[in-house]
Amino acid sequence: MAAPHSHRTDDWWRDAVIYQVYPRSFADGDGDGTGDLAGVRARLPYLAELGVDAVWFTPWYLSPLVDGGYDVADYRTIDPAFGTLAEAEKLIAEARELSIRVIVDIVPNHVSDQHAWFRAALAAGPGSPERELFHFRAGRGENGELPPNNWPSQFSGRTWTRVEDGEWYLHLFTPEQPDLNWAHPAVRREHEDVLRFWFERGVAGVRIDSAALLAKDPALADFVEGVDPHPYIDQDELHDIYRSWRAIADTYQAVFVGEVWLPDSERFARYLRPDELHTAFNFNFLSCPWEAARLRRTIDDTLAEHAPVGAPATWVLCNHDVTRTATRYGRADTGFDFATKAFGTPTDLDLGTRRARAAALLTLALPGSVYVYQGEELGLPEADIPLDRIEDPMHARSEGVDPGRDGCRVPLPWTAEAPSYGFGPASEPWLPQPRDWARYAVDRQGSDPESMLALYRTALALRRTEEGFGDGPMTWLPAGEGVLAFARTNGLVCVVNLSGTPAALPPHERVLLASGPLDAEGRLPRDTGVWLRV
Repeated sequence: MAAPHSHRTDDWWRDAVIYQVYPRSFADGDGDGTGDLAGVRARLPYLAELGVDAVWFTPWYLSPLVDGGYDVADYRTIDPAFGTLAEAEKLIAEARELSIRVIVDIVPNHVSDQHAWFRAALAAGPGSPERELFHFRAGRGENGELPPNNWPSQFSGRTWTRVEDGEWYLHLFTPEQPDLNWAHPAVRREHEDVLRFWFERGVAGVRIDSAALLAKDPALADFVEGVDPHPYIDQDELHDIYRSWRAIADTYQAVFVGEVWLPDSERFARYLRPDELHTAFNFNFLSCPWEAARLRRTIDDTLAEHAPVGAPATWVLCNHDVTRTATRYGRADTGFDFATKAFGTPTDLDLGTRRARAAALLTLALPGSVYVYQGEELGLPEADIPLDRIEDPMHARSEGVDPGRDGCRVPLPWTAEAPSYGFGPASEPWLPQPRDWARYAVDRQGSDPESMLALYRTALALRRTEEGFGDGPMTWLPAGEGVLAFARTNGLVCVVNLSGTPAALPPHERVLLASGPLDAEGRLPRDTGVWLRV
């Protein structure tokens, strides 16, 4: 039997299971309806029992929360809604005592318009050193009334906003998130200092938001569809930035995971060279439909693009931006694309949940590390948010077409028979919870051996103790159409049936875990996964 993964130190990140906490929605300790660090600290034993190696927190910094905390006003201060810096330090230490590492989110592309730098830039006026930290420009047109260029937004809407003195500033996201000028040495120095600030407080790693967007074409040239290089995505200057970050991280034995959305696998792999980022999110897998051939190709492509640089792959089914897995897999279109999100999409939740259980075993058996978004281990579906309660700016900026991302950010249900299902003392959390969520509550699932929570707990325990899981080789095995079967080392085999009929299993010594019962003849039913020891 292999040693538990948590005993590893230097390369723990290569096969870690990392749990994503969205602080506003995890647990509310003070009763104001918003999740906070006190709530997380109280629930650390739950995460330890679940069996995760690390916890990644989406931004907990001081923020006006225009974009869920990704509009940061001060990287060295915890937002009062979440707690204090002292509480964060306690959380990091208490988690470490439970062998859980902490990863924080850094948002280097932009800051909040309430950040001290941006407020100083507005006050200082055109041509000032303060404005050089951002992208302020004169407008085009006879009187400067047109934006400086035509760059498309990462959200719907415009990318330039004009200020009172006539200049425009760039924001690839909302107007409340002005982009920083990464060609300025002060911007680089500041972020390197922020990294040291958090590493000194014991964080084990950093997730880098929008990691491919920081550097911009100095000329701010117009965007032309299909013409490379893109003026603000994947600029070559980025690699020098991340090499300097890696040198800092190495002194603390800390790690990076980059949010890198790139269609070109060769360009993607450059971010994972040995002196740059340790890992990057695998969005192709996250958005892949529940189709055997597509999933196999995505897995092969992922492993192939990581192989030349020796980096481990990351696997994730859902995050705070993406439709919940149980809902997505119950739809006619089981893939994910921001452009196709719409209200009222029909979902067969029983089907989606069955597939989500099978997908959990598939994901946890693949080589590399795995990210689990909070609530996925409970099988939470996407929630329908009343129109007057939607907070996500993607909804407003799409003029009401996009339902936004709030449906996957609803506060977790902990206790079936309690106000806000045990999320906190307040009866009304910041986002409304569906009325049928008692059945998803942790206390109910914890006593049900057939629950999604039981499946995840068992799977993570096996992954931690059974030899063959985690980083390392995998080999596809012969299987029928619509069936994925692969071997890891030491006789471990994973089979997932995506076909319409039951599938025969290969000869095996025992079934380690199945996402659902086998049929009377010992075959694997459709939309079911199994781990075998052969």
